[in-house]
Amino acid sequence: MEYLTERITLDADLCNGKPTIRGQRITVQTILEFVRAGESTEEILYQYPSLEEEDIKACLDFAIAMVGNTFSIRKIAS
Repeated sequence: MEYLTERITLDADLCNGKPTIRGQRITVQTILEFVRAGESTEEILYQYPSLEEEDIKACLDFAIAMVGNTFSIRKIAS
């Protein structure tokens, strides 16, 4: 397992290699989808009692960091 941040982990054998929270089977994507749907922090914590408020913040910070990267589009096949 590799730590991408203090709370966000990556393990090829867990959740198909998607970023997860502290090595649990809860993906960053899942939490971001709850946030996008308008769920409150309290509701997310109720649904996932093993999470902490800082985990939700870490998901948002991780997403911000990912879109802050520079991307380039290259043609790889014709």
